[in-house]
Amino acid sequence: MEALNVVVNVAFVLEKQSFINLRLSAVPDSDPFTMPLFEGLSAGSEKSAVILDIGAAYSKVGFAGEFGPWAFVSSKVKLSKTKKEVFVWDYSSEEELFDILVEFFHLLYFKHLLVNPKDRRVVFCESILCPTQFRETVAKVLFKHYEVPSILFAPSHLLAMFTLGINTGLVLDAGFSETTVLPIYEGIPIIKGVQTVTVAAREIHRNLAALLQDQAVLITDGEEAPLASKMSSLPDTVIEDIKVRTCFVTNINRARLIQQSILQNDESKWPAVPSSVEYPLDGGSKLVVTGKVREVACEVLFEQDMEEKSVATTILDAILQCPLDMRIPLAQNLVLMGGTSMLPGFAHRLVDELKELLSKPQYKDRLAISSFKVHSPPSEANYTAWLGGSLFGAMEILSYRSLSREAYNQAGKVPDWCSLDDAVQEAEVVPKERSSMKQLEALRKLSLEKSSAGASPTPK
Repeated sequence: MEALNVVVNVAFVLEKQSFINLRLSAVPDSDPFTMPLFEGLSAGSEKSAVILDIGAAYSKVGFAGEFGPWAFVSSKVKLSKTKKEVFVWDYSSEEELFDILVEFFHLLYFKHLLVNPKDRRVVFCESILCPTQFRETVAKVLFKHYEVPSILFAPSHLLAMFTLGINTGLVLDAGFSETTVLPIYEGIPIIKGVQTVTVAAREIHRNLAALLQDQAVLITDGEEAPLASKMSSLPDTVIEDIKVRTCFVTNINRARLIQQSILQNDESKWPAVPSSVEYPLDGGSKLVVTGKVREVACEVLFEQDMEEKSVATTILDAILQCPLDMRIPLAQNLVLMGGTSMLPGFAHRLVDELKELLSKPQYKDRLAISSFKVHSPPSEANYTAWLGGSLFGAMEILSYRSLSREAYNQAGKVPDWCSLDDAVQEAEVVPKERSSMKQLEALRKLSLEKSSAGASPTPK
């Protein structure tokens, strides 16, 4: 009996605590059917739902009820057939996407999460602009190949608002490939107000790479030489790391002086330059990132294109698409999410840009807005949507809103938000007494309990 009690206690500890040491000895990829020790020992306990947020550059995975993801994983996988590394979103056909997702979900479940997919529901955080083909293929892989019990496809913009306990706001998602703005009023997405621009982290990386090739200096064994004379290009991972560690978004006053100096080709009008930074490279070399490069790299976010569109204009254009009585509440409840919005100075610069745009003719006579307010979610911006999925996945309502495997097998498709077909039903019927107000109240209480329990863990 004592040995049995020890085994039970070990199972409880391993199920409830972070598995740092255990995850270091993860199951090898060559043996996908071998389950970890704690999974068998805790077979009788209630299983937490798996929360998946697949981004263009990085994916977040973890369990419902947790404060943060268990792992931040690059959204690329090495295919067993071709032995090539490909990004999840870089596919040319449904068959290719199916093979990519099979390999990628295997990596998530059996290397990072260490759980049996057959025993756990799934909350899939998706963009409001997620292609139907991608959604259908995700469901096909999870239901047919991994046999998960149910899936809930939840809009990431709505999930971000769940973390704040508000039901009205304007959510800006600045990710890797694009920036998307969605107005939400009383919990209802205003679809006609969706605005998107293909300006995000990818454009920053391209601009930074060009600036480094033009201005950076490489120090090797004490000798200085232009970077372009030694290297034709830097790896994408190095470019990203330089952006995260050294670059920032400057304030609007300095930005205008820099623009004036560039347009007039007058270096004397350039404001005081920030200090340079030495970035270590392999082989003992050092890359000198000048202050100008650090400050100018992120300006592509606020430079208007040929159609006079930028990250800031998407917010005002989204507000213009909404009824008059919604506009001020939306402007007073801005929510920023996505890794690009974590750049130092981004939120402050965005508000200043919005105020300046309001004085221009195309917005001055159409918007009676004088101020903007930005919320601070209880998490880092790069996993705010995941945290909302974690909150939603821990609620009892998950079983009522999810699509079950049986319903999917019967209908053969996933219901879309614009679908009027009643053939696809939810996993269970929502009880009449479970009103939306009660659900929101339960969510608010759960969020307060979690925030008082402790701080969010550091992402792995």
